[in-house]
Amino acid sequence: MRPKIFLFGDSITEMSFEHGGWGASLVNHFNRTVDVVLRGYSGYNTRWGLKVLDKVFAGSSESESVLAVTVFFGANDASVEDRCSAFQHVPIEEYKQNLHSIVSFLKGRWPTTEVILISPPPIDEPTRLLCPFTENKSGLPERTNEAAGNYAKACLAVAAECGVSAIDLWTRMQQIPGWQTACLSDGLHLTQTGNKIVFEEVVEALKKKGFSLETLPVDLPVIFDIDPNDPLKSFQGI
Repeated sequence: MRPKIFLFGDSITEMSFEHGGWGASLVNHFNRTVDVVLRGYSGYNTRWGLKVLDKVFAGSSESESVLAVTVFFGANDASVEDRCSAFQHVPIEEYKQNLHSIVSFLKGRWPTTEVILISPPPIDEPTRLLCPFTENKSGLPERTNEAAGNYAKACLAVAAECGVSAIDLWTRMQQIPGWQTACLSDGLHLTQTGNKIVFEEVVEALKKKGFSLETLPVDLPVIFDIDPNDPLKSFQGI
């Protein structure tokens, strides 16, 4: 069986299999080496993600070969607690503890699996005002870039404490000129450029741990290795 990479997170993960999405790009990139499995849940925060962990991974046995799991939460946890998306807010210390617990769960099931924590992206507040999830009576954005940055730092701190990989998406995206529209479609979710950044960062994080197209075995004989004079010879012993 092919090894797996699980993508676990909120809507930015759930939407990652859309055209040009970072998850779809991973599927294409590893198409003969790894099965990329989507476990994205729109609107979820770490509190809810922790609550459903057993169910999310219920069909996955401890004997499976799981190369890596991306854990991509924080955009909802960082919702401002007294604005229209307050029901999604998780205090930053609880957010950190929840990430610790998620990493512990994954490492407990698959000790050698690489866990990659991905920070929330930056927030373009003016655009968020135009795209509220619920009725916004306050006239204020339900997310702020400052809050997202604080949760991004917390995410990186947890990764360091747990000894796992991390991607600082909040900082990385703001290095792009005009990131507000280049990387974000609605002030929060990703454009194709934003998706490309996540894809490249995940591939690089995996490569640093020794997982790349150069190191992973290909699933079954490739066409270039099949002898046209004796094709079935390549399938002996399979």
